[in-house]
Amino acid sequence: MEDGFETVALAGNPNAGKTTLFNALTGSTAKVGNYAGVTVELKTGQTFTPHGRKLEVVDLPGCYSLEGGSPDQEVARRALLGEIEGRKRPDLAICVVDASNLERHLILAMEVMETGIPVILALNMVDVAEKSGLRLDPQKISEELGIPVVPMQANSGKGIVELKQAIRHPLPPAARTPWSDAEDPADARRKFAYGICEIAARRPSTQTGTLSDKLDLVFLHPILGWIFLIGIMLVVFWSIFSWASIPMGWVESAQGWLEGLVESSMAEGDLRDLITGGIIGGVGSVVVFLPQILMLFFFIGLLESSGYMARAAYIMDGLMSKVGLSGKAFLPLLSSYACAIPGVMATRTIDSAKERLVTIFVAPWMSCSARLPVYLLLVPMLLGGSEGGLTQALILTGIYVLGTLTAFVVAKILRSRLGPDDVTHHFILELPPYRAPQWGYIFRHVADRGWAFVRKAGTVILGLMILLWAAQTYPKTDSEDPAVQLDHSIVGRISHVIEPVVRPMGFDGRTGTAILTSFAAREVFVGSMAQLFRVEESDDEDETVNNLRSTLAEETWEDGSPMFTPLTVISLLIFYIYALQCLPTSAVVAREAGSWKWAIGQFFFMSFFAAGASLVVYQVGSMLGF
Repeated sequence: MEDGFETVALAGNPNAGKTTLFNALTGSTAKVGNYAGVTVELKTGQTFTPHGRKLEVVDLPGCYSLEGGSPDQEVARRALLGEIEGRKRPDLAICVVDASNLERHLILAMEVMETGIPVILALNMVDVAEKSGLRLDPQKISEELGIPVVPMQANSGKGIVELKQAIRHPLPPAARTPWSDAEDPADARRKFAYGICEIAARRPSTQTGTLSDKLDLVFLHPILGWIFLIGIMLVVFWSIFSWASIPMGWVESAQGWLEGLVESSMAEGDLRDLITGGIIGGVGSVVVFLPQILMLFFFIGLLESSGYMARAAYIMDGLMSKVGLSGKAFLPLLSSYACAIPGVMATRTIDSAKERLVTIFVAPWMSCSARLPVYLLLVPMLLGGSEGGLTQALILTGIYVLGTLTAFVVAKILRSRLGPDDVTHHFILELPPYRAPQWGYIFRHVADRGWAFVRKAGTVILGLMILLWAAQTYPKTDSEDPAVQLDHSIVGRISHVIEPVVRPMGFDGRTGTAILTSFAAREVFVGSMAQLFRVEESDDEDETVNNLRSTLAEETWEDGSPMFTPLTVISLLIFYIYALQCLPTSAVVAREAGSWKWAIGQFFFMSFFAAGASLVVYQVGSMLGF
C-alpha cells in the first residue's frame, strides 16, 4: 500500500453481499495478499471517492462474530485491531448487512463498532427486504446506532455512489457503544439490535408470512425436504448425462479436425505422432468432458444463488451431528463436490480445531468434478453401452452417496479418537430468502471453474500426456506390430511390474499404469487409457469416447475371458471413489492443517483404503460368481 492511502475494511456475515460490493468498488484492481502468521488470504483493491480521494479496500473474511476461534474470525478480528504484520489498522470499516435479516446481521456490525473504528453501515438487499414486506427506515437506524447508514443493492450497483459520498473527509468519528458496558455484552447486543428492528424494520401486522416462509414449509419439511433434496440431485445428474451430448460432440469434432489438419500438413514420424496421439488425442479425451463439468458448476451456482443450498445444509445438520460434526462442516463438504481445494479452505469457518481437522480429512471423499471424466467413462460400461440418462443418473447418485456415507463413517471414528472439545460451539446458519438467480454471478462462477479446468488440461494433463506418449514410444523395436512395441517400451515394462499388484483387483498392467499416471490429477486416467489401449480414431469424430468404451469392452485376458467385466468396472469405480489423486489438494491440506504430516497421512490412508476396498469388492464378487 502506498503512503497516504486511507484504508477501508469491508466486514459482514456470509451471504450479506460483501464480496459483491467489494467487486463493485474495486473492479479489476483486486488482488490477494498473504501475510505472516495468517492462513487466510485478504483481498485488497483500490477505489476513488467522488472527490478523487484514492482508498485501499480490504475484503475481510465473512463471519458471524468476531469472538469465535475459527481462522476466518481470528483474521477479521486481528485485521480490525491492526494486529496483522505488514498491514496497518483500517481507518474506516464498512459493515455490509442483509436488510432482510437485519436483526442477526446487526450483531457483527455492533462488534465492529466496539473496536473503536469509524463505521458506515451498508444496508444491502433493500429490494429483497421490501419485497418480503419489511418497511425500512434507514434514517432511524442511523440515529439509533449513531453511524451513517446507506441503503443499497450491490448486485445492481445502486447505492455505490452514495456509499462513496458517505466516506467523507474527515472520516466519521467512532460511534458510542452503550451496550458494551453491560454485564453480558453478547445478550445486550441482541436486545439492542432487536429494539432497532422493532422501530426501523417493521413488518405489517396483517402479513401472515413471506413467500420464503411458505416455501420452507415444503423444502424444510422432515420428510418432504429429503424427497426434494434427493430429487434435485437426480435431476442435476440426469441433466449432466442427457443435455451435454451436443456440446461434447462439438469438442470431439474440433479434436478430429485438429488431428486431420496436423496429419495432412506433416510427414509421418514421431513428432506427428506426438502431436496427434499424445497432445491432441490425450488432452482431447479429457477436455471432451468439459461441457458436463460446466453443467455441474452451473447447477451448483444456481442452487447457491437461489437460496436453496443453505436449506440443504439445514436438512443435513441432523445427520451431521450423528457423526460428530456440526452443520458448519456441511458447507465445506458440499463445496468439495465441485473441488476439494475450496472445500478444504472453507473449513476456516469452523470454530473447533478438531472438527476442522476431521472435515479436512474427509473432504476429498466428496466426489469432485475431477472424478467426473472417470465416472462418465465407466458408468455407461455397466449398462452395456446403454445411454439411458435416468439409469446413469441413478448410478451416479449412488456413487456420490457411497462416498459421502463412507466419509461420515470415517469422520465419526476419527472424531471419537481426537476427543471432545473444551467448548461447545453452536451451529449458526443464515437462511437467505429465496430469490431469482443472479445470472451474472452464476456465469462468472462457471467461467472461472471452466477456465481452471482448461488451464489444468493445458499444463498438468498436457505434461503427463507427453511423458506417457514418450514412455510408450521408447525404446523402439524393429517390429511394426503396435502390441510388440508397447510391450517393449518403458510403459510395457512398468506394466509387467505393476500387473501382479493390481491383478487381484481385476486390472491388467496397462490399467494399473493409467492409475499411476492419474495420481497427479484424476482426469488424466481417461487420456492414459486411450493411449495405453491404442484407441483408433473413427471416421465419425463424435465417437471418440464411445470408441474407448468399445475397445475396453473387447479386451480379453490370455485365456480369452473378458477383461472389463461389470465387476471389474465396479472395482475400478470403487478405487476412484476413495483414492486421493490430486497433489494440489494435498498441498492445500498441508497449509490449512499446518502440517505436511497430516497431508501425507491423509494421502496414504485414502490410497490404501481405495486399494483395499477395490480388492475386497473384486475378490468377494468373484467368489460369488459375478
